[in-house]
Amino acid sequence: MTDISEAEIQQKLARLGELRAAIGQAIVGQGAVVEQLLIGLLAGGHCLLEGVPGLGKTLLVRSLGEALKLDFRRVQFTPDLMPSDILGTELLEEDHGTGHRSFRFQKGPIFTNLLLADELNRTPPKTQAALLEAMQERTVSYGGTTYQLPSPFFVLATQNPLEQAGTYPLPEAQLDRFLLHIRVDYPTEQEEHDILAQTTGAKPGAVPAVMQGEEVLALQKLVRDVHFGEDLLRWVTRIVRASRPGEGAPEEIRKYVKWGAGPRAGQSLILAAKARALLQGRLAATREDIVALAGPVMRHRLLLSFAAEAEGKSADDVVAALVRAVPLVRAMPLG
Repeated sequence: MTDISEAEIQQKLARLGELRAAIGQAIVGQGAVVEQLLIGLLAGGHCLLEGVPGLGKTLLVRSLGEALKLDFRRVQFTPDLMPSDILGTELLEEDHGTGHRSFRFQKGPIFTNLLLADELNRTPPKTQAALLEAMQERTVSYGGTTYQLPSPFFVLATQNPLEQAGTYPLPEAQLDRFLLHIRVDYPTEQEEHDILAQTTGAKPGAVPAVMQGEEVLALQKLVRDVHFGEDLLRWVTRIVRASRPGEGAPEEIRKYVKWGAGPRAGQSLILAAKARALLQGRLAATREDIVALAGPVMRHRLLLSFAAEAEGKSADDVVAALVRAVPLVRAMPLG
């Protein structure tokens, strides 16, 4: 562990409780979604939120930006959006004193801490691909020069289900850059009642700012120090390897999966499990953390076969079958 006292750790964990409460002042319900979004934040990854329009995906991300006191930008992705609209462009400037002309790079909205890529799958692949380098390398290359993005940097993208007209499927390489694929479902009857009461009253809920960027970076470092046992490490390795169809793979995988998850899935699952443990006030990850996050981490990393589509099997069904098929073997004590 890093040189940090138990009291300091508890203080940081209390701040996470304040952050969750702050978001809850604007968001009714959606507890699992808020938790997964905070896990992505702590693990330093990017999140993809999927759900039909009107479920509060954009409000949720905006509330997170307000609660974190971070620089926040929103880009509405449309079919005519160009890569330069996100990354920035070069402007020709003239010095009126000397008449000298030179190009100056005008930074785009991606130069921020928290980027909301709204309806990402409504823009063509060329523009979607402009996010790739920024998401992985946290840099932007333009005109032969590389520019560093601010730290911390998160892309929180929303997309509508692909069955809707006018959407472009995200490329596999870009989907793999998202730590979590978060599903946003319809609220319960009580939650919907509370939403209507809160949003049609005289005073909608305001989100207080409770955390700064430096605190987010400190928590991200703390996540890396959360204990992850050797038996869990081997289990995650075997789960990810078993997701690839071939000899030795579980029957459901051979039948329903065309293309399995890569090593980044294992990295993401371990970091997300550590972040979930910290979010719940623990300094060691458990089997439950892995089971809870296997779906959000792996559902967008599996390419399902025609048989899965024909039999109505979803990626979540396949991931659940995968976790059941690969047993956790506890490490035997020596001697």
